Amino acid sequence: MRLFDGQAGRRLDLLAVKKYGLSVLQMMEAAGGGVARIVAGELAACKGRRVSVIAGKGANGGDGFVAARHLMSAGVDVKVFCTEPINNIRGEASVNAAIWMKMGGMVTRLSTKRDIERHSAEIRSSDVIVDAIFGTGLSSEVKGVVAGIIDLINGSQARVVAVDIPSGIDASTGGRLGPAVEADVTAAMAVPKIGSYLYPGRACSGRVEVVGIGLSIDLLDGVATGNVALITDALVSATLRPRRVDGHKGSFGHLLVIAGSAGMTGAAYMSGVAAMRTGAGLVTIALPESLNAVMEAKTTEVMTRPLPEAAGQRLGLVSYGAIIDALAGKTAAIIGPGLCTSDDTAELLSRLIKIIGKPLLIDASGLDAISTKLHLLKRLKCEIVLTPHPGEAGRLLGISADEVQSDRVGAAWAIAKKSGAVVVLKGAGTVIADSSGRVFINQTGNPGLATAGTGDVLSGMIGAFLSQGYGAMEAAYCGVHIHGICADEIKKSGVEAGMMATDLLPVIPRVLGGLSVGAGK
Repeated sequence: MRLFDGQAGRRLDLLAVKKYGLSVLQMMEAAGGGVARIVAGELAACKGRRVSVIAGKGANGGDGFVAARHLMSAGVDVKVFCTEPINNIRGEASVNAAIWMKMGGMVTRLSTKRDIERHSAEIRSSDVIVDAIFGTGLSSEVKGVVAGIIDLINGSQARVVAVDIPSGIDASTGGRLGPAVEADVTAAMAVPKIGSYLYPGRACSGRVEVVGIGLSIDLLDGVATGNVALITDALVSATLRPRRVDGHKGSFGHLLVIAGSAGMTGAAYMSGVAAMRTGAGLVTIALPESLNAVMEAKTTEVMTRPLPEAAGQRLGLVSYGAIIDALAGKTAAIIGPGLCTSDDTAELLSRLIKIIGKPLLIDASGLDAISTKLHLLKRLKCEIVLTPHPGEAGRLLGISADEVQSDRVGAAWAIAKKSGAVVVLKGAGTVIADSSGRVFINQTGNPGLATAGTGDVLSGMIGAFLSQGYGAMEAAYCGVHIHGICADEIKKSGVEAGMMATDLLPVIPRVLGGLSVGAGK
């Protein structure tokens, strides 16, 4: 499912007018009619009949006036409040405001604090409130009277339907621009907006319903900036390949996991077992030799490869030759889970990355080893996946984690452009980007994943797909999506707080199998 940025609506209007001869009024009519249908559904669900439409002066407000007209025609008790004096309403929105009033509708001004005080009880008593204040064009912080209106909306018990994007949310980044409407439903015009799937916008958008406004797919494709889309069950199912009936363990890849240090064997274990659970035919964990007995006790199906080690039970340059030998015959590799961050280990990883020559996932300490050498990855003749959390992403870009979080799509894409790799920016609403401009946003998962080791499980899952011959982007979005579904399945059993990374492992095959039904057909 394609997503639009904050400027796409205006581009869409212009292109539809130019290519099809559609008028903005016609599209506004379709948009407002769609909003009215969603509101009618909410009224039916709550057995209500009173609606307040809060309209701004622009196109979003125009959609609100159209919705109000359709609802009034259906016998709904509708009141329209406007954040501006009626003479300030612009363009096509003013046409629909005039139609509304000619049909007997009233417009109550809500442009001062005194207006808010006077009408707050009336608005709070609504069964549904329609937020038609700003839409996707908002670029500056919400202040003053409108901030007060948003507080009023959020303080009500009414169901809230936002038009296109909740007012106060940046449609391109999901960031808050001051106070933001907390909607139960967002009626997205033609295509959902990126900001409805990135936090905090995702939390404010509620259920997103797409309102068709009569435009063709090729027109929507012509308007989109880059190629930002949601990962869906359908996409993952279409990507997954059927297992060969005559296959054997060698048919499904051999993954090498270079991982582990004193106190961190669990990370190596979880990556290795997650890879097996995701369908890799063979998995070998290469780790410091003094930890090998511990790992052999932990694992059964996963093989181990003890390596010469540096002081402190860690890998170092002394391990280099043995790792090169261990890479022979492997179809993909993971570097990083549970490794320490010493200078010696960082130098080892830096050298390995340059010569590995096969699909590679770099995580954790591996990311720190390349933080100042990101551009060198472009020279490598193999597919690479990087899996940073926001702090690691910040170090790769030389910015703070907060700056990464303020524009997750932009940050993931910046790392991808610098490195040539596929980047998995972890966190709520994981973002996956490649250097060509393709971006996928994940919808699955829950706060139960915010615990130690879940990133190691994800690395193993993506690594398993790489070892089976999937492309880097396909391996990344399949792994991320399935990882999140596993957490959602566990949550259904009543476990969220207290979920552990190892809880995901036995769930992986069942989720993978459910998505694989009909794969490749």
